Amino acid sequence: MTYEEVLENARTCIGPYCKACPVCNGRACRNQMPGPGAKGVGDTAIRNYEKWQEVRVQMDTICDNRKPDTRLTLFGKTFQYPFFAGPVGAVNLHYGDKYDDLSYNDVVIRSCANEGIAAFTGDGMNPEVMKGATKAIAQSEGKGIPTVKPWNAKTVHEKMELVKESGAFAVAMDIDAAGLPFLKNMMPPAGSKTVEELRQVITDAGKPFILKGIMTVKGALKAIEAGADAIVVSNHGGRVLDQCPSTAEVLPEIARAVNGRIKIFVDGGLRTGTDIFKALAMGADGVLICRPFVCAAYGAGEEGVTMLIRKLAAELEDTMSMCGAGDLASIQQDMIYLPKS
Repeated sequence: MTYEEVLENARTCIGPYCKACPVCNGRACRNQMPGPGAKGVGDTAIRNYEKWQEVRVQMDTICDNRKPDTRLTLFGKTFQYPFFAGPVGAVNLHYGDKYDDLSYNDVVIRSCANEGIAAFTGDGMNPEVMKGATKAIAQSEGKGIPTVKPWNAKTVHEKMELVKESGAFAVAMDIDAAGLPFLKNMMPPAGSKTVEELRQVITDAGKPFILKGIMTVKGALKAIEAGADAIVVSNHGGRVLDQCPSTAEVLPEIARAVNGRIKIFVDGGLRTGTDIFKALAMGADGVLICRPFVCAAYGAGEEGVTMLIRKLAAELEDTMSMCGAGDLASIQQDMIYLPKS
């Protein structure tokens, strides 16, 4: 089976929102909610993809001829590659009923663990979403990162108890989900959090905490103040607010401001191993990729997810070799060509 065949299979069962496009660029699903698409016209999702394509890589093959070392150490654990499957919740609602959250997470978490990386899991209004995610993580001996949405304090506490029971090695909160319409309709309402509220959540979590949804230097500094161990530069895939800059546009200044104090991940429109290389050269420690993992799982289950991971890995290794980077630490900004402003 080829990766193209995986996508063809996915189109037969993935539901009405995602189109499992050959190039996942946000255009075909631009304003369809829930899940894929956006609550506005979807211009931020499109911009995410396009701005990564404007960044180019600088070829330099006068270097050691050896296989690149792609390993990343994070929170005391070593991963084979610096990319992770992004969080998805309520998959049967968003992507079709081939999977529910337990079966989807089971496929993705196990496949990622077998290939030496980790998967983030999603959350949803239905309590069964988080229960299914944490159960799948527990079955994989904690090799996953549950992502909790910014619910009210009581709900966050309840979900954090499930996270602790799962044995997950880290936990995340997608604070950018504050822009999702269904969160605003909760009683009591969920949404944005103050630094003080986040500090309490992070303290209660009792494990490495990743704050997803940072798009400004100010936001990154507030995440550090709250005690986060890592951030994800993310605009929720461009789905929660039109007219945002892309993650590629804001990553460099955020990385400079953070200056190594916490780990930095980035998502939004990255689709290839070459894109992963660009992100690392711009200051990220790692990358989250979401939609392609959904399409891979719907197209061919564990085989599809494994194929995607190996495809991304091969593209990353090739780019590192062709740009003279022997390991992740040697990927520097002079190995990419940034568009002139």
